Amino acid sequence: MSTPLSSLSSTPAAAFSAKSWFVKLGILPFLLAASILYFAGSEPRFLSGDNLFNVARQSTFLIIVAMGQMIVIVTAGLDLSAGSIIGFSGVVAALALNQVLGTSPEAIWLSIAAAVGAGLCAGLLVGAINGFGVSVLGVPPFMMTLGTMTSLIGVTLSLTNGLPVTGVPDEFMRLLGYGRVLGMTPPILITIGLFVLVFVLLNRTTTGRYFYAVGSNARAAQLSGISTRKHVFLAYLFAGLLAAVAGVLFVARTGSAEAMNGQPYTLQAIAACVIGGVSLFGGMGRVRDVLLGALFITILTNGMNLVRVESYVQQIVLGAVLIVSLVADQLRLKWLT
Repeated sequence: MSTPLSSLSSTPAAAFSAKSWFVKLGILPFLLAASILYFAGSEPRFLSGDNLFNVARQSTFLIIVAMGQMIVIVTAGLDLSAGSIIGFSGVVAALALNQVLGTSPEAIWLSIAAAVGAGLCAGLLVGAINGFGVSVLGVPPFMMTLGTMTSLIGVTLSLTNGLPVTGVPDEFMRLLGYGRVLGMTPPILITIGLFVLVFVLLNRTTTGRYFYAVGSNARAAQLSGISTRKHVFLAYLFAGLLAAVAGVLFVARTGSAEAMNGQPYTLQAIAACVIGGVSLFGGMGRVRDVLLGALFITILTNGMNLVRVESYVQQIVLGAVLIVSLVADQLRLKWLT
């Protein structure tokens, strides 16, 4: 039986259309749509209001850390210490909170301010150490942040004697954890605000444009008058600060702090960036796509939990998705050029 000429002509056109959309958008929208369709068809609870709110709440920490990771990767760097910064900043915040309350039990708001300030300063300190090592000392980002990650875990465990820091007051948890403002929890509102700030930083400021220039070609950026050391240092500083924000919010959500709290977020943040189309070679990536990448990972994990996929199988799936995303990214870059 002969094939109609119209169907023969439409097949290449459809393939070309799919290829053009893939080159334009990347693989993320296809992965996101496929996962939503699959889990919605497999589990009725997936699209319920409670579950969607739960996904939004769970994704906040990953989105915040992934945005910091993106800033570093755009400059052709990498931050493996993000998870350790979450644990360290959370412990510092909880210890500061308990210290102030121990001396002045009635000074609840002063203790909250001290906790937030101490936690954010802890993240800035680690970010500055990473930035100094990479930008001034010339240590490769992988080795510098790997060393920081390992040392920071030891420091945090020493501060807590290996035990969780508890005694977080309900006012702190309500203010930054489970309270409601405009129907949303504080972490969701803070994440929205940080997303706007990072978007403006990367797309509307000279510093943001210089981040991309340094990542695209550090030598050319230096010859054009850009201080590459300064902007690499700033990138790690921003990453440390954002990880610290996640650490403080994590304490407010769980009511305790410990060294290993943020460990899963390091690789998940890198995965969110890669799935979102951020090039590991630097100079390319959009914060909007990183947000969608973090949402995709959260949706995938949430959906697999609902359909009762074993935890070790979930790790296999996440690893496979990351590999497929890397391959697709390389193919997309090849077609772009």
